[in-house]
Amino acid sequence: MRYLPLGALIVGATCAPVFAAQYLTAEQAQQLMFPDATAFRPQPLSLTTAQMQQVEKLSALPARSVQWRVVAAFKGDSLLGYMVLDDVVGKFELISYAVGINPDASVRQLEILAYRESHGGEVRLPAWRRQFVGKRAPAIVLDAGIAGISGATLSCRHLTDGVRRIAAIAQVALVK
Repeated sequence: MRYLPLGALIVGATCAPVFAAQYLTAEQAQQLMFPDATAFRPQPLSLTTAQMQQVEKLSALPARSVQWRVVAAFKGDSLLGYMVLDDVVGKFELISYAVGINPDASVRQLEILAYRESHGGEVRLPAWRRQFVGKRAPAIVLDAGIAGISGATLSCRHLTDGVRRIAAIAQVALVK
Protein backbone atom coordinates (compact mmCIF):
# COMPACT_ATOMS: atom_id res chain seq x y z
CA MET A 1 0.00 0.00 0.00
CA ARG A 2 2.86 2.38 0.51
CA TYR A 3 3.29 2.66 -3.28
CA LEU A 4 -0.28 3.74 -4.05
CA PRO A 5 -0.77 7.44 -4.71
CA LEU A 6 -2.68 9.30 -2.02
CA GLY A 7 -5.51 10.07 -4.51
CA ALA A 8 -6.12 6.33 -5.06
CA LEU A 9 -6.43 5.77 -1.32
CA ILE A 10 -8.91 8.63 -0.95
CA VAL A 11 -11.05 7.47 -3.89
CA GLY A 12 -10.99 3.87 -2.67
CA ALA A 13 -12.04 4.93 0.82
CA THR A 14 -14.97 7.07 -0.33
CA CYS A 15 -16.54 4.83 -2.99
CA ALA A 16 -19.61 2.92 -1.87
CA PRO A 17 -19.92 -0.67 -3.02
CA VAL A 18 -21.96 -1.21 -6.17
CA PHE A 19 -24.83 -3.69 -6.01
CA ALA A 20 -26.44 -3.31 -9.42
CA ALA A 21 -27.47 -6.52 -11.12
CA GLN A 22 -29.01 -6.89 -14.57
CA TYR A 23 -31.18 -10.02 -14.59
CA LEU A 24 -33.10 -9.85 -17.86
CA THR A 25 -33.28 -7.78 -20.99
CA ALA A 26 -36.66 -6.58 -22.20
CA GLU A 27 -36.49 -9.18 -24.99
CA GLN A 28 -35.81 -11.99 -22.53
CA ALA A 29 -38.69 -10.83 -20.32
CA GLN A 30 -41.16 -10.79 -23.22
CA GLN A 31 -40.15 -14.34 -24.17
CA LEU A 32 -40.69 -15.47 -20.55
CA MET A 33 -44.07 -13.76 -20.33
CA PHE A 34 -45.35 -14.85 -23.73
CA PRO A 35 -43.54 -18.08 -24.72
CA ASP A 36 -46.18 -18.88 -27.39
CA ALA A 37 -45.82 -15.51 -29.14
CA THR A 38 -44.79 -15.52 -32.77
CA ALA A 39 -44.39 -11.73 -32.96
CA PHE A 40 -43.69 -8.80 -30.66
CA ARG A 41 -44.59 -5.31 -31.85
CA PRO A 42 -43.59 -2.12 -30.06
CA GLN A 43 -46.71 -0.13 -29.27
CA PRO A 44 -45.60 3.08 -27.58
CA LEU A 45 -48.46 4.54 -25.60
CA SER A 46 -49.23 8.24 -25.14
CA LEU A 47 -51.93 8.94 -22.58
CA THR A 48 -54.34 11.83 -23.05
CA THR A 49 -55.11 14.18 -20.18
CA ALA A 50 -58.45 12.42 -19.69
CA GLN A 51 -56.75 9.00 -19.61
CA MET A 52 -54.18 10.25 -17.09
CA GLN A 53 -57.03 11.42 -14.86
CA GLN A 54 -58.74 8.02 -15.17
CA VAL A 55 -55.47 6.23 -14.30
CA GLU A 56 -55.02 8.45 -11.25
CA LYS A 57 -58.57 7.78 -10.08
CA LEU A 58 -58.35 4.01 -10.65
CA SER A 59 -54.89 3.53 -9.14
CA ALA A 60 -55.04 6.25 -6.45
CA LEU A 61 -51.55 7.23 -7.66
CA PRO A 62 -50.19 9.99 -9.89
CA ALA A 63 -50.20 8.83 -13.52
CA ARG A 64 -46.55 10.00 -13.52
CA SER A 65 -45.96 9.98 -17.27
CA VAL A 66 -47.73 10.53 -20.56
CA GLN A 67 -45.38 8.18 -22.43
CA TRP A 68 -45.20 4.43 -21.71
CA ARG A 69 -43.05 1.71 -23.24
CA VAL A 70 -45.40 -1.05 -24.38
CA VAL A 71 -44.82 -4.15 -26.50
CA ALA A 72 -47.78 -6.15 -27.83
CA ALA A 73 -47.38 -9.95 -28.06
CA PHE A 74 -49.14 -11.89 -30.83
CA LYS A 75 -49.60 -15.49 -31.86
CA GLY A 76 -50.41 -15.15 -35.51
CA ASP A 77 -53.08 -12.45 -35.60
CA SER A 78 -54.28 -13.10 -32.04
CA LEU A 79 -53.27 -10.70 -29.29
CA LEU A 80 -51.78 -12.56 -26.33
CA GLY A 81 -51.23 -9.44 -24.24
CA TYR A 82 -48.84 -6.62 -23.55
CA MET A 83 -45.57 -6.07 -21.78
CA VAL A 84 -45.14 -2.68 -20.14
CA LEU A 85 -41.66 -1.55 -19.12
CA ASP A 86 -41.09 0.82 -16.22
CA ASP A 87 -38.69 1.92 -13.49
CA VAL A 88 -39.43 2.80 -9.88
CA VAL A 89 -37.13 3.98 -7.12
CA GLY A 90 -36.47 1.31 -4.50
CA LYS A 91 -34.97 3.12 -1.53
CA PHE A 92 -32.38 5.16 -3.42
CA GLU A 93 -31.83 3.44 -6.77
CA LEU A 94 -34.01 2.51 -9.74
CA ILE A 95 -35.59 -0.88 -10.11
CA SER A 96 -36.28 -1.73 -13.76
CA TYR A 97 -39.17 -4.12 -14.25
CA ALA A 98 -41.67 -5.41 -16.79
CA VAL A 99 -45.32 -6.25 -16.29
CA GLY A 100 -47.07 -8.73 -18.54
CA ILE A 101 -50.71 -7.78 -19.05
CA ASN A 102 -53.43 -10.12 -20.32
CA PRO A 103 -55.97 -8.90 -22.90
CA ASP A 104 -58.49 -8.41 -20.04
CA ALA A 105 -56.04 -6.00 -18.28
CA SER A 106 -55.19 -8.45 -15.49
CA VAL A 107 -51.57 -8.97 -14.54
CA ARG A 108 -50.01 -11.94 -16.28
CA GLN A 109 -46.49 -11.75 -14.85
CA LEU A 110 -43.99 -9.46 -13.14
CA GLU A 111 -40.29 -9.65 -13.96
CA ILE A 112 -37.45 -7.67 -12.39
CA LEU A 113 -35.02 -6.64 -15.12
CA ALA A 114 -32.41 -4.79 -13.03
CA TYR A 115 -32.07 -4.29 -9.29
CA ARG A 116 -29.59 -1.72 -8.04
CA GLU A 117 -30.16 -1.58 -4.26
CA SER A 118 -27.93 -3.17 -1.64
CA HIS A 119 -30.91 -4.71 0.18
CA GLY A 120 -34.36 -5.92 -0.77
CA GLY A 121 -33.48 -8.07 -3.76
CA GLU A 122 -35.97 -10.64 -2.44
CA VAL A 123 -38.56 -8.94 -4.64
CA ARG A 124 -37.08 -11.11 -7.41
CA LEU A 125 -38.29 -14.27 -5.68
CA PRO A 126 -40.95 -16.05 -7.75
CA ALA A 127 -43.26 -16.49 -4.73
CA TRP A 128 -43.40 -12.74 -4.15
CA ARG A 129 -43.91 -11.87 -7.82
CA ARG A 130 -46.66 -14.51 -8.23
CA GLN A 131 -48.90 -12.55 -5.84
CA PHE A 132 -49.69 -10.13 -8.67
CA VAL A 133 -50.89 -12.73 -11.18
CA GLY A 134 -54.55 -12.33 -12.11
CA LYS A 135 -55.02 -9.07 -10.22
CA ARG A 136 -56.34 -5.82 -11.67
CA ALA A 137 -56.25 -2.24 -10.45
CA PRO A 138 -57.29 -1.06 -7.90
CA ALA A 139 -56.94 -4.39 -6.02
CA ILE A 140 -53.11 -4.41 -6.16
CA VAL A 141 -52.22 -3.06 -2.72
CA LEU A 142 -49.33 -3.84 -0.38
CA ASP A 143 -50.50 -5.48 2.85
CA ALA A 144 -53.98 -5.96 1.37
CA GLY A 145 -53.52 -8.88 -1.00
CA ILE A 146 -49.83 -8.32 -1.67
CA ALA A 147 -47.57 -9.34 1.23
CA GLY A 148 -44.49 -7.29 1.95
CA ILE A 149 -41.00 -8.57 2.67
CA SER A 150 -39.15 -7.54 5.84
CA GLY A 151 -36.01 -5.67 4.83
CA ALA A 152 -37.45 -4.83 1.41
CA THR A 153 -40.28 -2.57 2.51
CA LEU A 154 -39.68 0.31 0.11
CA SER A 155 -38.90 -1.95 -2.85
CA CYS A 156 -42.13 -3.88 -2.21
CA ARG A 157 -44.19 -0.71 -1.79
CA HIS A 158 -42.84 1.04 -4.86
CA LEU A 159 -43.05 -2.03 -7.12
CA THR A 160 -46.60 -2.73 -5.92
CA ASP A 161 -47.59 0.86 -6.65
CA GLY A 162 -45.91 0.66 -10.06
CA VAL A 163 -47.73 -2.54 -10.99
CA ARG A 164 -51.06 -1.05 -9.82
CA ARG A 165 -50.41 2.03 -11.98
CA ILE A 166 -49.60 -0.15 -15.01
CA ALA A 167 -52.70 -2.29 -14.42
CA ALA A 168 -54.78 0.91 -14.34
CA ILE A 169 -53.13 2.12 -17.56
CA ALA A 170 -53.99 -1.22 -19.15
CA GLN A 171 -57.64 -0.90 -18.12
CA VAL A 172 -57.87 2.69 -19.35
CA ALA A 173 -55.79 2.66 -22.52
CA LEU A 174 -54.96 -0.87 -23.69
CA VAL A 175 -58.18 -2.86 -23.34
CA LYS A 176 -60.60 -2.12 -26.16
